[in-house]
Amino acid sequence: MEISEALPEYRRYTYEDYCSWDDDKRWELIDGVPYEMSAPSQAHQEIIGGLHYQFYSFLKDKPCKVFIAPFDVRLNADTRDDIVVQPDLLVVCDKEKLDGKSCVGAPDMVIEILSKSTAMRDKIIKFRRYLQADVREYWIVEPDEKVVSVNVLKNGEYVANAYGSEDVIPVHVLEGCVINLSEVFEE
Repeated sequence: MEISEALPEYRRYTYEDYCSWDDDKRWELIDGVPYEMSAPSQAHQEIIGGLHYQFYSFLKDKPCKVFIAPFDVRLNADTRDDIVVQPDLLVVCDKEKLDGKSCVGAPDMVIEILSKSTAMRDKIIKFRRYLQADVREYWIVEPDEKVVSVNVLKNGEYVANAYGSEDVIPVHVLEGCVINLSEVFEE
């Protein structure tokens, strides 16, 4: 059965429903509403590869772990369990949040790489959900502009800073970790 045929607009879904969908498509579930995910572009893949390499190298032999999409994050698993997102990259420092196939609760850090089809969702809807879930650091990468917006959680709000393609970004949730954007936005 095609999952899109089985998704009436008025119905709200949960993680349990999400796990039962047997099509070959990738989905996110935000407030019970499913969003189909498209395949990433070449630029997206190159950027996520550069970021993952730097995070992985820093975290090797440390308790925090970095994950690359697709990897489910269940932001409100302890309540309605109707938000399941697949950030492009995430860092989890509490191994109790990892159940072998997903992160149950808020990761320490999330990175989303914008595309035309996801930009508004990443900048508005997910931004709010990550803030509500207390994701401590949320990066939004804009590939065309070669800009990274870093949002750090302070006193229940995100404090934002922007970085360009030649900057080095300090990772607030990982003491001593810096990400060199010239290695991410290579020509």
